[in-house]
Amino acid sequence: MNIISRKWHAFLDYLSGIVLIGAPWIFDFYFSHRGAAAAVLAGVLILILSIITDYEGGLIRMVPMSMHLNMDILLGILLAVSPWLFGFRYEVYLPHLLMGLLALFAGILTMRRSLSEKKYTNQTDHKSIIK
Repeated sequence: MNIISRKWHAFLDYLSGIVLIGAPWIFDFYFSHRGAAAAVLAGVLILILSIITDYEGGLIRMVPMSMHLNMDILLGILLAVSPWLFGFRYEVYLPHLLMGLLALFAGILTMRRSLSEKKYTNQTDHKSIIK
């Protein structure tokens, strides 16, 4: 679906990456070593993936947008179930569940074309209109 633009998705990526890295201290679960590690690792992965994705927020633009979104879906599912999967559900679960669901829905609802694909498609469409 194309409900979320790539530009807005990039903003959400960077914001959620920063929030996840700071989450153990922001939401006071730094004492949960596994919970803190899961949040920080997910945040770092989101930031790295954002930097190398071919979209408005990407700096290196190596990863196609469709692959980025597939990774968001997988990471979202893993993050959402991580408290139960890694056994820290009694210490903390809500930040992981909510941020995981956000990543999952953002992955499903964002435009799948990469920035370079859109440019190429528009150039091709424009040439065919002129002929």
